[in-house]
Amino acid sequence: YEIMQARQNLTCSYGSEAPLEGNDTHQAWFDAGMKSDKATLQRKDGDFAKAISEATKVIEATYECPFISHSPMEPMNFFADVKPGSVLLAGPTQVPQPAQKAVATLLGVPENTIQVELTKMGGGFGRRLSNDFALEAAELSSIIKKPVLVMWTREDDMGGGTYRPAVRYDFKAGIDAKGNITAFYLRGVGLNAGNSTRQDNFPVGAIDHVLIESVDQKSAVTTGPWRAPITNFLGFAEQAFLDEVAEAAGKDPIQMRLDLLARVKLNPVGKITYEPDRFAEVIKQVAEKSQWKKKPGVHQGFSVYYSHFSYVAQVAEVQVKNGKAQVTQVTAVTDCGEVINLSGAENQVKGAIIDGMGHAMFAKLNFQAGVTSPTNFNAYRMIRGNEVPKIDAYFVDNGISPTGLGEPALPPTGGSIANAIYAATKKRFYKQPFY
Repeated sequence: YEIMQARQNLTCSYGSEAPLEGNDTHQAWFDAGMKSDKATLQRKDGDFAKAISEATKVIEATYECPFISHSPMEPMNFFADVKPGSVLLAGPTQVPQPAQKAVATLLGVPENTIQVELTKMGGGFGRRLSNDFALEAAELSSIIKKPVLVMWTREDDMGGGTYRPAVRYDFKAGIDAKGNITAFYLRGVGLNAGNSTRQDNFPVGAIDHVLIESVDQKSAVTTGPWRAPITNFLGFAEQAFLDEVAEAAGKDPIQMRLDLLARVKLNPVGKITYEPDRFAEVIKQVAEKSQWKKKPGVHQGFSVYYSHFSYVAQVAEVQVKNGKAQVTQVTAVTDCGEVINLSGAENQVKGAIIDGMGHAMFAKLNFQAGVTSPTNFNAYRMIRGNEVPKIDAYFVDNGISPTGLGEPALPPTGGSIANAIYAATKKRFYKQPFY
């Protein structure tokens, strides 16, 4: 506490080599990226331009998400004791070996002289894949030649951290007179996002004419992995869009996915990264276990997504109480291969759904002249305990080698909830946060 008080008396001045960014800057970059003729081609099947011009009906939608913080309960911190011939590091990091390597490079010492001890971690979600806080501790210790414990405040963590990239997506689909999807287009514009698309993922492989492009706009905002990188928002955008396509085609959203997957199994178009049978199985099981469209007075929304080598299908349920849509239940079926620890697996899925729901509905950071806001939980809205719905988590028992589970249940969550709210209120969401 004394150190924190002393810090308040410091007067610091900072310079910037680049213009300071704000929300308006980022919107302008999104607009420019959508109009750019220098997009990176990620996938091209058939002749999209011709197919979309011949479509009986064209559906278009744009989706956008802001930068957001990882917001772990434990802010960044690390201990370092740099001595001649040895370095002791201790703290919460998701990647101890890269921390060791980075500190060795910073100090110019051999890696084998650096010992890294891990402590318990109060949340990471990808933030602790960056070791800037460990480097800070090591550098300070090397300068003052004493042990140093660096501890960030919540304001430090949210105001100067590493964020989920902000992204905008443009989707377009063409359907024929029978309601079949004949053309599919996606352009992703990210701010420090790299390739913001997943060009070999569903529904590609089931559609003859596909065009997928990406634009990466460079920003001074530091970005990094955030739980289910890229797919955390792409999953929502894609699944909300496909729900809209199903409605325009006059098809049940679950049956439309199954029809597309049957096409993939019979005659796939181009390269795909998923297995259609495993995809279809989680869909069939979630339809059964959620009693899809068999609950009077309950509005349901469906989504399914493949990421990190696992398949997750969800049905969210919404009831309107006192004129307000309330998420009351989420049913999830996951194929992550063989489940070794059922209790742990259930907690991973439920935690991802709660995380995905809270951030989709509430989380947002603003930028003004390079400064972020809000910087503490009194203003940065997170999901509350009384807002968490009942969650039922099921798993496909197929004996396949285990795959990822910490992240795959998050991407479909925003879509299932948005689609359920639409079923209840006829209001669609195109931006996160929803509220």
